[in-house]
Amino acid sequence: MRAWQMTGTGEPLRLTELPEPVAGPGEVLVAVRAAGLCHTDVGILHDATWTERVGPFPLTLGHEIAGVVAALGEGVTGWSLGERVAVNPAGTTRPGLGRDGGYGPLTLADPADLVRVPDGLSDELAAAGTDAGRAPYRAVVVRGEVGAGDKVGIIGLGGLGQVGARIAVLRGAEVYAAEPKRSLWPMARELGVREVAPDIRDFAGVGLDVVVDFAGFGTTTAGAVEVVREHGRVVQVGMGRLESTISTNALILKQVTLLGSRGGTVEDIAAVYEMFASGDLSPALELIGFDDIPGALARLHAGEVTGRLVARYP
Repeated sequence: MRAWQMTGTGEPLRLTELPEPVAGPGEVLVAVRAAGLCHTDVGILHDATWTERVGPFPLTLGHEIAGVVAALGEGVTGWSLGERVAVNPAGTTRPGLGRDGGYGPLTLADPADLVRVPDGLSDELAAAGTDAGRAPYRAVVVRGEVGAGDKVGIIGLGGLGQVGARIAVLRGAEVYAAEPKRSLWPMARELGVREVAPDIRDFAGVGLDVVVDFAGFGTTTAGAVEVVREHGRVVQVGMGRLESTISTNALILKQVTLLGSRGGTVEDIAAVYEMFASGDLSPALELIGFDDIPGALARLHAGEVTGRLVARYP
């Protein structure tokens, strides 16, 4: 089978011929129908700080996976051949991170990381939901505890921020978005965002209960701490920069809770699928083919993508 593999930091993906994987005891073989492309892949490809967290190499990237069960290893129960599934990238399987992932037609998974895909939900949305849905859901609902009547700041309206903003709206929150790209402002209002501004500091007088930073460029984290209300919460998701200088004076005097958000569960993904299936949550997807993956990742690296890229396989 052909797969797009990474060999080292700064090296281009290579289209490699590999033997088809076989499901061992306690494993499920998944035939990939759709694989999402993520900024994490860009970081892994170009930043040694990211690269050292994954491997061994060569490694087939792609951690947002949806497909069908192609084979069951010895001892696996509860799943059937041909069943539509997605894989939780934050579990023990770690596809595209710790073992070969979805930029190839077949991948292995721990059955505990599988999520059933509801009837009527496309493979492309299912793939994106494993990360682009799960990560903002966890940040807004689980870590941020956003509920009806909350005033919520969303920093960054990229692929994750768009979904996070819409989830907050669906939770009954009053949402304020900080996004420097004015071209994205009309889309924010379509999502139900009340106000949009270039910087989260522009909402200093609003009294935000929660700020979720999907950008993570250091200054965005600092701005979130400055504008959130007393006893408010700041949830950090984005990793545009891996460090930040914040006002500990504001953090202490306002008794702000600063939370990191990562990982997630199959239950988080299932909750996102319910929102997808209802039509209330419909993230913008750009569909590409298997051969388009390297070029699409280059576009993502250059900041030329506003929604979520998903590779669709025959």
